Amino acid sequence: MLRVGLTGGIAAGKSLAARTLLDLGALVIDADALAREVVEPGTDGLAAVVDAFGPGMLDAEGRLNRPALAAVVFADEDKRKVLNGIVHPRVRARAAELEEGAAPETIVVHDIPLLVETGQHRNFDFVLVIDAPEEERIRRMAEDRGMSEEAARARIAAQAGAAERAAAADVVLVNDGTAAELVEAVRDLWRRRLVPLNENLLAARE
Repeated sequence: MLRVGLTGGIAAGKSLAARTLLDLGALVIDADALAREVVEPGTDGLAAVVDAFGPGMLDAEGRLNRPALAAVVFADEDKRKVLNGIVHPRVRARAAELEEGAAPETIVVHDIPLLVETGQHRNFDFVLVIDAPEEERIRRMAEDRGMSEEAARARIAAQAGAAERAAAADVVLVNDGTAAELVEAVRDLWRRRLVPLNENLLAARE
């Protein structure tokens, strides 16, 4: 089982890369999806968030008010660390459960936005980073997500820089062209690197 860590800055194209890998046959474990799952109503994760940040973090239906929480944690590094301390361990535990259920020949891709920031890149056989020029990412956030330039820059500042991610990567794919070009680059990486690496791991364990 080849274990791949996939990451990239916000709006770099990581989600498109993840969907492409899923289409190619990988088991993709989405840390963002798990981060939502572990703070659903009734979970100990949501209870911990409320304990740390107050009942104002809940909406009228008792669900996590994500915009309110984001406004708090993206403006305060200490509060962001508190939130990460609640969410990240629960996400990792759930991801481990999903991976354990995979067949031995599976290529497992962990899609983790904060892979480098949390030091998790050291836990994988292969690290793939999707990058794009910062100004292009800001443009995408404004056009696709309706974010202000100030909010977009704050999100970027809260993540590792391109150099830090590149230093942790086995491969960096720069998404500065079309979506089709990124898809083809991911497909090429799958054929040339990931599948052979997985075959080598399987052969070594026989």
